Amino acid sequence: MGFGEAISSGLKNVTNFSGRASRSEFWWYVLFIWIVSVILNFILGQVLSNGSTVGTGSAVVYVLQILAVIAIGCRRLHDTGKSGWLQLLWIIPCVGPIILIVFWVQAGQPGDNAHGPAA
Repeated sequence: MGFGEAISSGLKNVTNFSGRASRSEFWWYVLFIWIVSVILNFILGQVLSNGSTVGTGSAVVYVLQILAVIAIGCRRLHDTGKSGWLQLLWIIPCVGPIILIVFWVQAGQPGDNAHGPAA
């Protein structure tokens, strides 16, 4: 799956926590979210430095980004045959994120699994 396809798929499934996501879909979409975050932080930094206040629009964008990353992370874990609840490992300092990254880079299970057909 290419960059454009991953973005399209990710945006369609922002609130979808079921199913599976391939490695390429996951990493391309995470890159897209990261780029959007950097650009948004730059723009908001410029706005805030001029003494303006940021409205609820930016808060909504950040919540949608977090929701999108959690959803695709859940689907990525499903592709490897694991529960999406493992994302709670994020709350364990230092070790949790490393474990999640290891899970996310693993190859998906070939064929169907309990979470649906192969991505």
